Amino acid sequence: MTLEDYQAGQVLLIDKPLNWTSFQVVNKLRWEIKQAFKIKKIKVGHAGTLDPLATGLLVICTGKMTKQINTFQGQIKEYTGTIVLGSTTPSFDLETEINKTFSTSHITNYLIHQTTKQFIGEIDQFPPVFSALKKDGKRLYEFARAGEDVEIKSRKITINAFEITNIKENTVDFRVVCSKGTYIRSLANDFGKALNSGGHLSVLRRTKIGDFNVENALSIESFITALPKKTE
Repeated sequence: MTLEDYQAGQVLLIDKPLNWTSFQVVNKLRWEIKQAFKIKKIKVGHAGTLDPLATGLLVICTGKMTKQINTFQGQIKEYTGTIVLGSTTPSFDLETEINKTFSTSHITNYLIHQTTKQFIGEIDQFPPVFSALKKDGKRLYEFARAGEDVEIKSRKITINAFEITNIKENTVDFRVVCSKGTYIRSLANDFGKALNSGGHLSVLRRTKIGDFNVENALSIESFITALPKKTE
């Protein structure tokens, strides 16, 4: 691909690795493109944040295609992952340590499958306090890390599909198809509550955004390898 291609606008599908922020991926790709073509500036942005502890599909836009980011962000998304039942964490995932434990002796496979039905369709969801959403000019996670209480309003989201793919002891594997703005961490926490227990997210992978599929995505290393080699 030429510099003109990137400037005219490209949609890059990247498989985000564990422990990278979405912004780190964008910054890395931008830097590599600038180095490869010896330019000082190029627009690069992503269409939908993934948490550092999540892996999977990031849609990255370059050049004039960055104007389409909002369109891509609004598309239906698909995730797979794992919920651990019987315990909760403040962040609803493994970013923070377990703070409460609950009994799971009453939970059957049948109950797990039946409970998913409560979450299908349009529902009200409270975003996690450990999130990048802003309130009064500050990120919610800034309040959370400072130990400050903050009022969070619920949001309307849509769950198109919530499928249990495997159950082993207290771990539940799932597939979710959902609207923009859905927090799978919140879904894991709410699912635990609905089972009269607790739950937190231990694994999350985004597999689709609209018609884009992670099966067609490149690793960061593969993308860099495909760029023209830097010459002195």
